[in-house]
Order: sequence, then C-alpha cells, then structure tokens
Amino acid sequence: MSTRFQELDWRQTPLGELALRRRWYPGIDKNVYEIKLNDEFLMSSLFTVAEEELGRLALAELTGPALDVLVGGLGLGCTAEAVLADESLRSLVVIDALSEVIEWHQKGLIPAEVASDPRCTLAHGDFFALLRSPGGLDPSDPGRRFDAIIVDIDHSPSHHLHPSHADLYETQGLRRLSEQLLPGGVFALWSNEAPDERFTATLRQVFTEVRAEVVTFDNPLQGREAANTVYLAKRALGE
Repeated sequence: MSTRFQELDWRQTPLGELALRRRWYPGIDKNVYEIKLNDEFLMSSLFTVAEEELGRLALAELTGPALDVLVGGLGLGCTAEAVLADESLRSLVVIDALSEVIEWHQKGLIPAEVASDPRCTLAHGDFFALLRSPGGLDPSDPGRRFDAIIVDIDHSPSHHLHPSHADLYETQGLRRLSEQLLPGGVFALWSNEAPDERFTATLRQVFTEVRAEVVTFDNPLQGREAANTVYLAKRALGE
C-alpha cells in the first residue's frame, strides 16, 4: 500500500520554494508526481498527454535520419521522453533553469529515463537569457542550430512564470529563436490556454506553416475533458 502523500524533496531556490511530491489517488489507483513552485503547479504526471504530444507533433513535422533537438523546460521529462522515442533523433539538449529538477532526474526521484539516455544532455540554464546571448542556446557549442526547438516553460504566451520571459512571445524574440533553427526547422510551444489568435498572428510574421493544435484529454479529478494548445511553426527553407 503506497503512502497517500509524500514530499520527496523541498528546496529554496532563486525563483522561490520548489517541491517534488508524490501523491496516491485512490480514484485512479496510481501514484502521481507533482512539481510545485511557490503556489503554482509546474507539472503533474496526472496530465501528460499534451506535453507528450508537444514533442511528438514537433518531430512529425521533420524528416531526416539524424535530428538535433532542443527542449526548453524539463519538468517531469514527458516532452523529452516523447522526443527520445523518435528513432530519427541524434541528439537532445534539455535546458532547465532549476538545477534541482535536473538533480531529481539524475537521482531517480522522478520516474523518467531522460537522464540515462546517452543521446540526451540535461543543461542548467535560463532558456530566455541564453536565447538573447551571442553564443545561442548551447553554450558548449556557440552558434549551434537545431532541427527543432520545443518550449514548455510558461503557462501560455500571455501568462509567464517571470516577467523576463515576455519578450520571447513578441516578434523580436521569435526572430531570435528562428535564427537558432536550421532552415525548415520547427518551433513548438505548449500552452495551458485556448489558442491565442494574437500570438498566432505574431508567429506568422516570423515563421511559415503556423498552426495551433488543440490537444484534449480526460481530467479524472473533475470528470470532464480538458484541453491544452500546441503551437507549431516552421522556419522557411530558404532562410
């Protein structure tokens, strides 16, 4: 019989109080892992469909035998695991601002396989600050570009974990991100909210083949269907 509730770790971080919890839900007969930052739930393993679809949909836009992908935001590792499941993947870099979350994966406190996959590098850093830096998103390889950049950090393009994230969702920030992609590369973004037409229009100023995919899933706690959004956008081949 599992313990009903257990706090696996708690840390004070520059962003606030960070906690990893495991909770037993009798109604669904499973353990659920939760990451909480202050009063905000960053991630719950009860709802992972959209995060998994984020990785799957991004790579479905690409062809080629040796894809290099970057994921901004590690969390419980659901998006990274979906990327690693693609046989065409050559390398994956996952950037997270919280070194504690990376440590939880490396110690096995979170039941995911990302830390043990030789194709995957877990990097501690501020995705948004790196995007503004001259060297780009991979400090170990300045100027490196990727086939896909997948971001699951903020709640939505208009609801940010920190004010410093806001410029990514405007034209200038999206242009900086586009420059980190190879021609034909894909930018994919998770959102907890319904499609935002203003943000979609901003994406179209920078990228081609822009669309917002609504991903639905069951919410067993509320007995209803829930939905998230995945934004997909491509860098033009000729750029």
